[in-house]
Amino acid sequence: EVQLVESGGGLVQSGGSLRLSCAASGATDSIVYMAWFRQAPGKQREVVAVINRGTAGTGYAYSVKGRFTISLDNAKNTLSLQMNSLKPEETAMYYCAAQSYGASVYNYWGQGTQVTVSE
Repeated sequence: EVQLVESGGGLVQSGGSLRLSCAASGATDSIVYMAWFRQAPGKQREVVAVINRGTAGTGYAYSVKGRFTISLDNAKNTLSLQMNSLKPEETAMYYCAAQSYGASVYNYWGQGTQVTVSE
């Protein structure tokens, strides 16, 4: 089992920055991919950024490319998301997720951290 705990959310003005963190514990050696998702009220959950735990290869949603950066400190088992130039429409609950060996979906999820971007 893997446990994920997010932190770093909060209220920020449009154009501002926030850094989210996700502390992973438990069977972290079983993790292949980690990702950040977000879900705004009334909308479907969407993937924001993904990182391969072994190769450190990354992928981003088109809407956040060039503004968000995902990173992983394997020694500390901490996933981060640096978010710059935030927009009001990016107000959402942000979730950390992990996919373990043999899983076809993200099978571990954190409880989420709220990000609110004001006008």
